[in-house]
Amino acid sequence: MHDTGKPGEPAVRQVGTRVVYENPWMVVREDEVERLDGSRGIYGVVDKPDFVLVIPLDGDGFHLVEEYRYPIGKRTWNFPQGSLPGRRDADPEELARLELAQETGLRAGTLKHLGYLNCSHGTSGQGFNIFVASDLRAGETDREPEEQDMRQKWFSRDEFAALVREGRITDDSTLAAFALLTMDDQLTTDGRLDRGRPAQPER
Repeated sequence: MHDTGKPGEPAVRQVGTRVVYENPWMVVREDEVERLDGSRGIYGVVDKPDFVLVIPLDGDGFHLVEEYRYPIGKRTWNFPQGSLPGRRDADPEELARLELAQETGLRAGTLKHLGYLNCSHGTSGQGFNIFVASDLRAGETDREPEEQDMRQKWFSRDEFAALVREGRITDDSTLAAFALLTMDDQLTTDGRLDRGRPAQPER
């Protein structure tokens, strides 16, 4: 049986690295690594900055955005999310307000941090902060050129579940954020969300 290492000791250690590809959104590197038993190998890693995901909570439902996702070749719905261009760092709360306003036109009166998750820990160290936005006010969008085909719509929780079943929501970050929200709801005293009329989304 191989030694499992000391507590806190990395099971895989980097002994060399090289950048194999880089653009304004990501760096792809190949690391030479050493395992606990002393054997060597390589590990491909995608370095991308952390992003934010915003759950625009309105009544008993959510505002979602839809756009064409080039890598999978189809349009899908998801919660608003993103990072700054050029791999720049940003304060998560400020970025959450910015992404929400840019993609939906909505401004949040209240923003609650729900948690932090990793989205692809087998290939990247990238993670994302999840915020719940409420007390929403409608405004103008300011979408980036890559988002020019984006549209938004309000969905009830039942409609959200139907989108998942129909394969129209396939984004794992959106589903993970919804799971955290559901867990958070269960910790509240009455287990229910404030119910009210949703803000009018952009058509």
